[in-house]
Amino acid sequence: MAGKPKLHYFNGRGRMESIRWLLASAGVEFEEKFIGTPEDLDKLKNDGSLMFQQVPMVEIDGMKLVQTRAILNYIATKYNLYGKDIKERALIDMYTEGMADLNEMIMVLPLCPPDQKDAKITLIRERTTDRYLPVFEKVLKSHGQDYLVGNKLSRADIHLVELLYYVEELDSSLLANFPLLKVISLTAFRREGSHFPPEVLTVGLRSHHCADLLGPGTPSRVSF
Repeated sequence: MAGKPKLHYFNGRGRMESIRWLLASAGVEFEEKFIGTPEDLDKLKNDGSLMFQQVPMVEIDGMKLVQTRAILNYIATKYNLYGKDIKERALIDMYTEGMADLNEMIMVLPLCPPDQKDAKITLIRERTTDRYLPVFEKVLKSHGQDYLVGNKLSRADIHLVELLYYVEELDSSLLANFPLLKVISLTAFRREGSHFPPEVLTVGLRSHHCADLLGPGTPSRVSF
């Protein structure tokens, strides 16, 4: 067990889920230390583990990393999922920041007051089909390659597949006008009780075996 990254978060998706996906896609086994009570969180705060008094927090390489984007940047860099040069990294950053914007809208939906939920869902549907998914469909179509950037697997591809899972959970019809993205979603088969891709995951139009994308530490997940 020694040497595995330790993930400190609640037993749900939230802001840790993209970190789980990235580690699993890099083939990295990890441990989960779920925060089950207020006392668990207080302990992390009181022992100085949380720089800004909040999670997620990941213990890796002798560090206690906080702030989701900082953690993702570190993991992507460490496992060569961040492009080959500064230009590719800029593209990856642009794509993933756009994904994060839409992901955030979906992620906070369960917290929306009931009287505002229908309007929020309508807004998400509009932004999904008019603003965000057209970008990624166009990129894949324009260069005819298997991945978003550099014809090589990067964090942008991994975050995109995760996002498509969430979009399809919200409303599978939202992918109807995006054939390349639909291929990604429909061929990433699900296991009941898990929100990670299973033995085969398709990014762009190419299939990848489990050894390429998933570590043996892939756990089952609960909902938001």
